[in-house]
Amino acid sequence: MTKHKPMLDKCRNIYLSVIERKHPVFNSILIGTAIVLFWRGIWGLLDLYLFPNNETASFAFSALLGILILLIHDGMRDLKELE
Repeated sequence: MTKHKPMLDKCRNIYLSVIERKHPVFNSILIGTAIVLFWRGIWGLLDLYLFPNNETASFAFSALLGILILLIHDGMRDLKELE
């Protein structure tokens, strides 16, 4: 795995110097597109596997799971700030 590290570092440096710093608008579009595609994929998987015959239960469970994740994340952040 260490054999590929120089190549990954080179690709990372090219990305940082060319795309992220010189073309911030293109970088924002690229990141935004990646987020939307990830969201679409997760949404599709949840439609297929999370209560596929009961939309109401699927929506309710998804909303509750999302709220729970946000509460846990926010709670962890608050704990780190208190240290």
